Amino acid sequence: MVEIRNCSFCGDAIEPGTGKMFVRKDGSIYYFCSTKCQNNFRLGRAARRVPWTQAGRKALGKE
Repeated sequence: MVEIRNCSFCGDAIEPGTGKMFVRKDGSIYYFCSTKCQNNFRLGRAARRVPWTQAGRKALGKE
């Protein structure tokens, strides 16, 4: 059975065989569905402040 993972930045489901996995030196693992999410994470942006993410929609009261 193939695992369906969630994007560490936006929270969307990642289809098997797609996306990227990023492993920090301390061993923490992050999964990204797109380069857009990966670059926003790298820039240090908080997902709750970005309106198109699930955390951002929740913070704005849309969900």
